[in-house]
Amino acid sequence: MTDRTQGADGGSARATGAKGPDELRQQIEQTRSRLGDTVEELAAKADVKGRAKARAADLRDKAGAMTVQLRSTAAHAGHRAQEKATRAGHLAQERVTHAGHLAQEKASHAGHGVQERVAQAGHTVEASVPHSMNDAVEACRRNPRSVMIAGAAGALLVTAGVFLFRHNRHSRYC
Repeated sequence: MTDRTQGADGGSARATGAKGPDELRQQIEQTRSRLGDTVEELAAKADVKGRAKARAADLRDKAGAMTVQLRSTAAHAGHRAQEKATRAGHLAQERVTHAGHLAQEKASHAGHGVQERVAQAGHTVEASVPHSMNDAVEACRRNPRSVMIAGAAGALLVTAGVFLFRHNRHSRYC
C-alpha cells in the first residue's frame, strides 16, 4: 500500500497514518464517498443523452412561458383594437346622423320652396286661362255623362284607326 493519496484539488497529499483500525475504516469510507462523488460527476458529464433531455426540457419550459406571454400580448392587442374600432364606429355613426339631419333640413327647405313656386304657378295659370275655357271646364263638371260619351266615341275612333292601319300594312306584305 502507498502512503500517498489524491487530495480534493487533484494534487497529491501525504496521508497520515491511521492510529487504529477504526480510524482506518473511517478514512476508507471518506475515500469511497469522494470517489463515488467523482464517479457521479464523470458519469453526468459522459451522459450526453441525459444532458440533451435536460436541455430539451429546459427549452420546452422556456417556450411554454414565451407562448403564454405571446398569447397574453396578443389578447391585449386584440382588446385594444376592438376598443378603437368601437370608438371609430360610434364617431362615424354620430357623423352620419348629423349629416342626415342636415340633409333632411335642406330637403325640407327645398320642398317648401318648390311648394310655394308651384302654388304661384297655379295662381298664374289660373289667372291667365281665358274665362271661356273656365266656362267649358265648368260645363263638363256639370254634365259628366256627355264628357264620358264624347271620350268613348274618341277612343272608338282611335281604335278603329289602329285596326285599319294594321290591316292595310298587313295586306301589303301578304
